[in-house]
Amino acid sequence: MTDSIDPDFVAKAPESPAVSASEPAIASTRAPLPHRPRSKFRPILYVPLALVLLVGGLLLWRYFNSYESTDDAQVDVHLYPVSARVSGYVIRVNVNDNEYVKQGAVLVEIDPKDYEVALAKAKADLANSEATAKALDINVPITSVNTASQLTSSASDVENADAGIIAAEKQLAAAQAQVEQAEANDVKAQDDLQRYKRLVAKQNVSEQTYDQALAAAKASTASVSAAKANEAAAQQAVQQSKDRLAQAQASHRAAQTGPQQVASTHARALAAIADVQQKRAAVEQAELNLQYTKIVAPVDGLVNKTVVVGLNIQPGQQLLTVVPLEEVWITANFKETQLRRMRPGQRAKIEVDSNGRTYNGRVDSIAGATGPLFSLLPPENATGNYVKIVQRIPVKIVLDAGENRDRSLRPGMNVEPKVFLR
Repeated sequence: MTDSIDPDFVAKAPESPAVSASEPAIASTRAPLPHRPRSKFRPILYVPLALVLLVGGLLLWRYFNSYESTDDAQVDVHLYPVSARVSGYVIRVNVNDNEYVKQGAVLVEIDPKDYEVALAKAKADLANSEATAKALDINVPITSVNTASQLTSSASDVENADAGIIAAEKQLAAAQAQVEQAEANDVKAQDDLQRYKRLVAKQNVSEQTYDQALAAAKASTASVSAAKANEAAAQQAVQQSKDRLAQAQASHRAAQTGPQQVASTHARALAAIADVQQKRAAVEQAELNLQYTKIVAPVDGLVNKTVVVGLNIQPGQQLLTVVPLEEVWITANFKETQLRRMRPGQRAKIEVDSNGRTYNGRVDSIAGATGPLFSLLPPENATGNYVKIVQRIPVKIVLDAGENRDRSLRPGMNVEPKVFLR
């Protein structure tokens, strides 16, 4: 039983007044035990450390939860293809590959001789049309006045012809009356002649009286012939008056077409004016074609050319491509799970691999569909072995003003954008 007693327990046991004198001697022969500090204050040291770790972890969690980033992003830009608008022979190329040009700078020149000749011809045609239109425009009031005068004159001629017929008919009636009177006188003169002839034969009257009766009979006969001639003339006059009436009526009917003639002349004048406008448009088109022989840069940017001197080009043929480096943006393909709190206008930082710089920007917009839906053959998920795959949606990030002042960003560069969600 004594061997089983723990010596530490014996050493730690308090001294009892009832211990014998031999026990202190035994205890004094043992080595003294080291002093151990008391640990009742150690938990107090762990509390600040735990608080620091907790606060640090919370801050780290808030920081990593405050942004979304992706490495599936690149620099994008609208490429401006420069094509010919007219056909022709290239006589000059004023730029080289990767040369920076300003908007409006002449890049390519086409031989303008054919278009200068076409412009001169168009101007000559325009001058001819303008002269024709001016002449027809002058003819409109002249035709109007002439037709009005002709209409008035023809109406007057018709009235005069009517009056002439009436007068001729009256003259005819008078001539007929004269014929009747002459015939009656001739009958009387012939009867008198016969009586005087019998009387002279019996010598009841003198020869002189008979001669007078004979002369009177001949005169009456001549008067009848003259009266009949006057009657025939009067009939001819009536017929002539009727003919003049028919002619006057025909002239009047022709004069009544005067308004239509005026309208026709006015229509020809309008057609001439339209022809002038057409020729003027042809001149403008010829001027444009001549202007198109100088192909200019649509925007500022770097040039990538495929045209050389001596090339015969056709309308629509692409000759150069201008890359506007001032208008670049970032297309970041974020996972759909990263877009939960992403909104247009949020601040972004873009780290560029090529130069190691960080650019400032903001979210401009979020695409209306995932990238594969814009491909030529979009995926079809209506199959029996469908597997859910996290899709990526393009997000457009624009740079702040002046960030790409040195134009170091190039379309197609890989970047790593970081969009801050708060």
